[in-house]
Amino acid sequence: MFSCFGEARKYLCHASLLLILILGSFKVLPLAQDQGSSAPSKGQTEPPDAAGGPQSDVGPYAIPKKKDEPPTPPPPEKPKKVEGMPDYSIRVDIPLVEVPVMVTTKDGQFISSLKKENFRITEDGTPQTISNFTVSEAPITAVLLVEFAAGDYFFMNDILHASYSFVSTLKKDDWLAVISYDMKDYILADFTQNKQDAYGALNQLRIPGFTETNLFDALYDTLDRVDRIQGHKYIILVTTGIDTFSKLNLDQITKKIKATKDVTIFPVSVGWAIREYFEARGGAAPHGMGIPVGQMDYLQADNEMNTFARLTGGRAYFPRFQAEFPEIFHQIGGDIRNQYSIAYHPTNPKLDGTYRKLKVDVIAPDGGPLKVKDQKGKDLKYIVIAREGYTAKHTVE
Repeated sequence: MFSCFGEARKYLCHASLLLILILGSFKVLPLAQDQGSSAPSKGQTEPPDAAGGPQSDVGPYAIPKKKDEPPTPPPPEKPKKVEGMPDYSIRVDIPLVEVPVMVTTKDGQFISSLKKENFRITEDGTPQTISNFTVSEAPITAVLLVEFAAGDYFFMNDILHASYSFVSTLKKDDWLAVISYDMKDYILADFTQNKQDAYGALNQLRIPGFTETNLFDALYDTLDRVDRIQGHKYIILVTTGIDTFSKLNLDQITKKIKATKDVTIFPVSVGWAIREYFEARGGAAPHGMGIPVGQMDYLQADNEMNTFARLTGGRAYFPRFQAEFPEIFHQIGGDIRNQYSIAYHPTNPKLDGTYRKLKVDVIAPDGGPLKVKDQKGKDLKYIVIAREGYTAKHTVE
C-alpha cells in the first residue's frame, strides 16, 4: 500500500512539473510577440514626417523636438508720398577734372607769365568755369642718347661731361633711359627713376668698340621704342652729329621724325672747342680712323640737328666750353618741365563713363586771341599742348 502510494506520489510530482512548464511557455510567447512585432499597439501613434531622425523596420530611433521658428517680420512701411512734392536725390560726389597744359614757343621755350584769366576750356563745346589754377613742374620721360665710338677720342670728355650734367638735373619723379651708339645702339639702362642706375649706365662707357657713328639708325630705333610709350617723350641727343655708316639716309630719318608723335628732340653738339682748334689751323677735327670728315661734314651735321629740333618743337644747343653744359641742361629742363595745372567741376555731372572732348585756348582779357611778343616787340607764335579729352567715371546704380 505504501509502495503504491509512493508510485502515485511520484507520478503526481512529474505531472505537476509538466504543468508548470506548459503554463510558463504560454507566458513567454506573448512577450516575444510584443518585442518583435512591427505593428503598433492600439495606444501608439506614427511619428510625423517632420520629426526627422533615421527610419528602420522598427520605427524611428529618435524624434527630435521641433524648434519654434520666429515669426516672419512684417515688410517695412514705405514712406507716404506727399502730394505735390517731386522726387529728388542729393548728390555729394562732385567730380573734379584736372587738365595739365603746357604753352611754349615754337622753339620749345615755356611761357610762364600766363594767368588764370588767359585760359578758356570747353568740354564737348560747353564752356567750363576754372576752379583751381596752379603753375607746376611736371615730371619728364626722357631718353639720353649718347654717341660713344672709337673715333671720339677728341670729344670723349665733352660727351661724358654732358651726359653726367643732364642726369644731375633729374628729379625723383622723372623717368630716364640711357642708350649709347656706335655701329649700333645699346640700351645701357631701361627707364628708371634712380639716378644711381643712370650714373652706373654711363660708367660703362669706358672702352669704345667700333669707329662708326650710325646716328640715323640709332635715332630711328629710339623713336620706335618711345613711340609705344604713352604721353610726351623727350630725346636728349648728345652727339657730334656725324653719321658715317647708317643704312638709312637723311630723308628716311626725317620722315620718321615727322611721323612720330609726342616726341621732342633736344640735340646737344659736342666738340666745338676741338673743331675750332683744328679749323684755325686749316683742317677739320679728325673723326674716326680712316674715315674722311671735313669741315663741310660738321656744318651739315649742325644743320641736321637744327632740323631735328625744329621738326619736333625742341631746340639745338652748340656749347663751346664744358662749363656751358650745366646751364644748357637747366634751360632744357625749363623748356620741357613746366606746366599749368587747370581743374574744374564739369557742368555735366553724370558718371556715365562717356568720353568728353576738351579744348584749351589761350585768350586775351577781351576774349580774343592772346598775342605774345619777344623782347624786340615782335609777335611770337606759341603752341598749346593739352590732352584732347577724358573719360568720365562710371557708377553702376
